[in-house]
Amino acid sequence: MACATAVAGAGIDTGAAQAAPPVSSFYIPPAQIPTEPGSVIRTQPMSLFVTPPTVKGWPGAAQHIMYTTQLQDGSPVAVTGTYIEATGPWQGAGERPTVVIGPGTAGQGDQCAMSVAFSTALSFNLSPAFSVSANQELPSSAVWSALGARVLVTDYVGLGTPGIHTFVNRIEGAHAILDGARAANNFAGVGPETPVVFWGYSQGGGATGAAAEMQPDYAPELNLKGTWAGGPTADLAAILQRIDGALIGGAIGFAINGLLARYPELNKAVDRVTTPAGRAMLETLSNECVGDVIFNQPFLRTSSLTIDGRPLTEHLAEIPEAIPALAEMRLGNSAPTTPVLITSGLNDDTVPYGQARQLAQDWCAQGATVTFRTNDLPPILPGTTLPGHFGPELIDGFGPDNAVTYLLDRLADKPIAGCTID
Repeated sequence: MACATAVAGAGIDTGAAQAAPPVSSFYIPPAQIPTEPGSVIRTQPMSLFVTPPTVKGWPGAAQHIMYTTQLQDGSPVAVTGTYIEATGPWQGAGERPTVVIGPGTAGQGDQCAMSVAFSTALSFNLSPAFSVSANQELPSSAVWSALGARVLVTDYVGLGTPGIHTFVNRIEGAHAILDGARAANNFAGVGPETPVVFWGYSQGGGATGAAAEMQPDYAPELNLKGTWAGGPTADLAAILQRIDGALIGGAIGFAINGLLARYPELNKAVDRVTTPAGRAMLETLSNECVGDVIFNQPFLRTSSLTIDGRPLTEHLAEIPEAIPALAEMRLGNSAPTTPVLITSGLNDDTVPYGQARQLAQDWCAQGATVTFRTNDLPPILPGTTLPGHFGPELIDGFGPDNAVTYLLDRLADKPIAGCTID
């Protein structure tokens, strides 16, 4: 059943063990959790029933894992994820690495945590309302497991566990990734010299990119070899403007709810510009998955949430309390000290190409080792996300000259140019 390993540091009262989320009791932290980031709080075996057609039986054994990470203010918090220990030998160079995967956008309700859907690839909830969520990281976790890597897929702060999920919060996303690497190494019983790589696309690309730039200060002991930050959510303000009115426009609510939780001074400002129905919609969205947004609020425009009919994204650009918050969420103000591959679709209709390219330029100007690749997939059903945003993910992640190959080369310590922007 559950076990606890690598419990270090003084305990902390979570204050949230009384009300269970609508998923399972595993997601409720104990009354006391270790404060040391990366401490494993508990695990329990997880079945892996669903595999890609090309894989004959999942090449790994899974554990549902809960570990300690930190909120934006540095306070300890429990976060969950899926840990997969490969059963076959490592097929790359050097010793078996730890691969930490940052999932793409899942939603904000507890039922949207990636680990909930991991065993079956798709999860359904009927109460309190119908909700559907998919395991988007089935392909990436299967590929890395088949190669013989140990894999940890984080759920991020507040997904499954108590509290709001701080969607595309640069700091908390990075913490979940970096402490996920620590937790995976702790659980596997391997030291900090173990090679580590980060893999992420979209929200995951923003989280892994942020983790790469924060690693030298936050987790300097990790032997980080390389990072894929695909379609990264590097500039929240630009992303909110792009998806307003798109198929997943409701995801703007995820971002605003996360900002309100970490910047409470924003609440009065948002109250000034939103209608009661608009505020109610933000509350509704806080309990939905991205699939629910597509079914329930497709092509949502934030102008429908405001008193004056102007988009809420325009208001955020003018609200004095919002400007520093959005600036703090922007990647690129410090540089990674390990190689990073950034990919972005020129015609991405969800995560703008320009802000991803700007991130590469910002890091390059600071002397980072960055490879930026442009995906030229033409526009397909603009505003619907699936072809325009997920098409480049599949091509850049698994197609020719892909992100897997890039990271395998970094694990093999192959030399790489300082900065390349195509």
